[in-house]
Amino acid sequence: ANIARSKYQKITSHIEFSENQNNFLVFADPKVTYVPPPPPDDENSIFAHYQTGINFDKYDNILVEVSGLNPPPAILNFEEAGLCETLIKNIARVGYFKLTPVQKYSIPIVLAERDLMACAQTGSGKTAAFLIPILAHMMRDGVTASQFKGEQEPECIIVAPTRELINQIFLESRKFSYGTCIRPVVIYGGIQMSYTIHQINQGCNILCATPGRLLDIIGRQKIGLSKLKYLVLDEADRMLDMGFGPDIKKLVSSPGMPSKDKRQTLMFSATFPDEIQRLAGEFLKTDYLFVVVGQVGGACSDVQQTILQVKQYDKKNKLVEILNEIGNERTMVFVETKKKADFFATLLCQENISTTSIHGDREQREREEALHYFRTGRCPVLVATSVAARGLDIENVQHVINVDLPSTIDEYVHRIGRTGRCGNTGKAISFFDPQADSAIAQPLIKVLADAQQEVPEWLAEIACGSDGIGFSNPKGNVFAAVDSRKVFCSKDNHHSGGFAASNILVADESWD
Repeated sequence: ANIARSKYQKITSHIEFSENQNNFLVFADPKVTYVPPPPPDDENSIFAHYQTGINFDKYDNILVEVSGLNPPPAILNFEEAGLCETLIKNIARVGYFKLTPVQKYSIPIVLAERDLMACAQTGSGKTAAFLIPILAHMMRDGVTASQFKGEQEPECIIVAPTRELINQIFLESRKFSYGTCIRPVVIYGGIQMSYTIHQINQGCNILCATPGRLLDIIGRQKIGLSKLKYLVLDEADRMLDMGFGPDIKKLVSSPGMPSKDKRQTLMFSATFPDEIQRLAGEFLKTDYLFVVVGQVGGACSDVQQTILQVKQYDKKNKLVEILNEIGNERTMVFVETKKKADFFATLLCQENISTTSIHGDREQREREEALHYFRTGRCPVLVATSVAARGLDIENVQHVINVDLPSTIDEYVHRIGRTGRCGNTGKAISFFDPQADSAIAQPLIKVLADAQQEVPEWLAEIACGSDGIGFSNPKGNVFAAVDSRKVFCSKDNHHSGGFAASNILVADESWD
């Protein structure tokens, strides 16, 4: 019934009056009436926090590289950051007593008002790495939001690719800004527009938004950009690829948007391909800093990865077999298409496995209910498309199963990063169909090898035969991601031409 209703709504239309243009506009999308329930506002609910795992202390041994001119020194604890008392108390309430590597290096960089591109493994604390220093500056400098203003002018805008992720960032910002005059607001699609506007009109200092809804609300003149100081792109590689690239370009060229020299731009992700780095450079100051934490672009070693050779028509039975063995442990199952998500969710329910699903064709109410059922354990299995692959931080996800492998290795890394977070351990099982997945064989082997995981012999043979070249894992570079400026400079007579690299924990002067 939900599927039928969604399809019906997608082919209906509504008429909406545009006050700005004094005419009627016809939209292809349905009139949205959903209003989300307000998030709990009692202190215990706001500060409910993630339990760190047995391997959390291993973060101290992760290698870090900082590239760029004159980076500020790292900090070893929150006290060294010179944060105000209120922020220190909120950090303690959240349960953060020890800095992760990305926080040690990113927080002083943001406090020094430098632009930043930061690459760190999934589940390593990137959200706090940008929220804490931004809030520190805002608490120091003061804010200007007022519910009496018709057009709000936030000091900070945070953009993320999915509704679920941006809502998660909003909830984190509520924690750190608790008890202050700083008001975060979240906006995303699938929500009644009048409700969204009402939330903004109550005052907005930090705006957490998905790209489409952000551009819409700016076009309605409910958000002004003239006072913007901080622009944050979370999952930045996804934000800058072909899916969202035009929206981000439109955003930075919107009327009132401060130029890149007059704002601070921060980009965070677990993967940063060279081509995306070069594109990101268009939005950053020329002296931006690049932080690489550990085997970025690789998987966390706390996730035990298993690759099984399973043909397309055997996947259904194999999935049921594995889930029956797992029992009620929380498991995310990834498939490639929306139709498959519905198919497998129905199939598993018929097998008496409590399952829900999330994908882009489900209504917002249904997506939020699915995540709620999964988080609370009412449905211990969540079948999802890649809409749930990035950023989602759900406690006690013990297993990830890739029924369909993604087409890119970056997406694989993000998917299995839903488990093994914050020092906890997890398991990831992936079905490999030789006919459909041979193109990903070589990069998959590299991810396995970098994370000290077993590489099946049959997978190595497929990788070797995919282009006639055997797999090799060079030891010369301990980082899976490299500042693209260094690569460019190394090809130009091996000197920086005004650019410098500073290796904080790794003594390696070679740019080769």
